[in-house]
Parts: sequence; structure tokens; C-alpha cells
Amino acid sequence: MTNKDFFQALDELEETKGIKKEFFIETLESALASAYKKNFGEARKVEVKLNSDKNTIKVYAYRTIVEEVTDPDVEISLEDAKKIKKTASLGDTLSEEITPKDFGRIAAGTAKQVIVQKLREAERSMAFGELESKVDTLINGTIRRNDGEAVYIELSGTTIEGVMMSSDQIPNEKYEVGAKIKVYIKKLRETARGVQAIVSRSTPNFVRKLFEAEVPEITSGVVEIKNIVREAGYRTKISITTKDPNIDPLGACVGNRGVRVNAIVSELGGEKVDIIVWSDDPFEYIARALSPAKVVSVEIDEILKQSKVVVPDDKLSLAIGKNGQNVRLAAKITGWKIDVKSESVAKQLEKETEVSLDADASDAGDLFTDLDD
Repeated sequence: MTNKDFFQALDELEETKGIKKEFFIETLESALASAYKKNFGEARKVEVKLNSDKNTIKVYAYRTIVEEVTDPDVEISLEDAKKIKKTASLGDTLSEEITPKDFGRIAAGTAKQVIVQKLREAERSMAFGELESKVDTLINGTIRRNDGEAVYIELSGTTIEGVMMSSDQIPNEKYEVGAKIKVYIKKLRETARGVQAIVSRSTPNFVRKLFEAEVPEITSGVVEIKNIVREAGYRTKISITTKDPNIDPLGACVGNRGVRVNAIVSELGGEKVDIIVWSDDPFEYIARALSPAKVVSVEIDEILKQSKVVVPDDKLSLAIGKNGQNVRLAAKITGWKIDVKSESVAKQLEKETEVSLDADASDAGDLFTDLDD
């Protein structure tokens, strides 16, 4: 390989890979210096300089000019130095070009190894840069593999592979090879195979981004999402608010005839979505959080952060939800422990309490009578 061929190869890399040749040159110079010393047994300090404008590869050795030489590999006498450079003086560093005639062959072999390594580094760096701005966003993709434990997705408009682990999948959702899919990008990671994006459909942030995409008022900040809790595949509760008295936050999220929320529910495969208007009044907020159940009354213990909620008898199962799911999510989104009881049970407990109080009062009366006697 001639020097011209060497630099032409770097130019082609720049054109085909979009990587500036300057990216390679510094590393190549260091690697070629090591290769020279290895091949020629050179003990002196050596530098290789690449000049892409002149298509030259030159090797230089360096020694310090001293009065008395103790190590000829790193030092040279003033007398000998002047034979090489007439203006040499003590303390200077003298450079000598020592480029061998067949150095192009050594350079070609070394350059191949360096370029392969630097290309991998550049591709990883470019891959990170490509998707870094898309972390915490939604992206479309196509399912390429499904091994049961993980689903591998080709992310649209990128060269990055998305990986969705089982914990990030929606239960009972089918992921067929070739199917189009929308996912949330959680983070990027480096692997032996390159950069991968860890993606999810089960995280509450997936629902958050769906609402941001469907509801312009959320995107603009007029309507704010206060909190989202979710049991993926079954139910999501999202609390919203607004500082604009002219805006109906619930109506904005639901959309005309439910078009906005229905689009989100469809993307979630029919998962139930409860939209709750946030309130700084815990009585009101807890009652709303138990939606779709209606609430008769709410009692709270602010010290213990506990609440007792009464609902109509025919709404008890709705308030609690399947396997306690609805009340569990209501507790998470409000931050309050919630104890739900039906009206009939609450009234019975109230009567028992009253009877107990009456009995205590009667006992107290008898005690006072005895004392009088």
C-alpha cells in the first residue's frame, strides 16, 4: 500500500461512514509509533506524523542534547547533535527522521486494526447520540425476534435495537414477529453487540407519553399530570389538574365523544383508564380516586394518613375492584391508606358502637350509684 492509498482509504471512510479522518489520525499515529518500535527494536522516543495534505507518513526519533551521555537511547552529545543540526544547543530536544522504506506495509496492517476498533467506538458513540434525545419518549418499531424472555424491536428511523424484557411487557399482550409496535424508551445500554435501547409498554410513563401525544393541553402545560399509577394490562389511574379556570381538564383528556381517551385505551389493548381531577382536599381527592365507584362518605386520620370510606352496598365490589386492584391503586395515587366498607356494614358497626357506648354509660351510672350508697 502506498501512502496515497493509505490516505485515500481514510477519505473513503469519511465519505461512506460519515466519520472525519481526523478522528482516526491521532490514534493511528500512536499505534504506528508502537508498531515501529516493535518491528525495528527502537528504544528511543519515537513519533509518527501523518500529513493527509501531502500524503506522507514519517517517523521521528527524539533525544535530549547533553554534555555527557549516560543513556544513548534518550541522550545525545552536543558534538554529535551539531553533525545533525548545526544550530543545536545543550538542553534542546533533537529530532531525526528515521522512516524506513517499507513502513507503508507496517502502517497498512496496523491501520486496519486501529480503524476497526475506532469504527466500533464511533458507531457506538453515534448510536448513543442518535437516541440520547429520545430517551423518555415514545417511538414506533417493528418486532424482529421474540424469545419469550425478551422482545427485540427494530426502532424506526434508527440503527438501534430495542429490547423489551418480560417485566416491561403488558401481561397477556401478544408480540408477533413483523408486527408494528409503539414503545417507551427507558434508557440506553452498551453491550458486546453494541448499543441497545431498553424499552417498555408496562411503565406508567408509557401512559403518560400517550396522554401527552393525544392531549394538546397537556403538551402545552395548560393541563398538568399530577400522578399516574398503573397495573399494566388491567387498570391505570391518572390524576390531572389545571390553573386555568376556563379549562375543563377532564374534558380535555377525554376529548369530544371520548375520542382522545379511547385512542389511548385502544393502544393499551383495552386497559381501563380512570382520569381523576386532582384536589388538595383529601376528602374530595380520595372519593374521586375510587372512581368509577360512587362514595357516600370519607373520614380521615391526618396523623396516621388513613381514611375510612363508605360506599353504597351495590358499589362495594366496584370500589374494591378485582383482587383489591381499584382500592390499591386509589391508595397509591392519593398516598392515603384506604379502608372501604359498604353502607350496611358501616351502619351495623355504628349501631354496635352506639350499643357499646350505651353499655359503658350504664356501667358508669351503676358505679356512681354504688358510690352514693
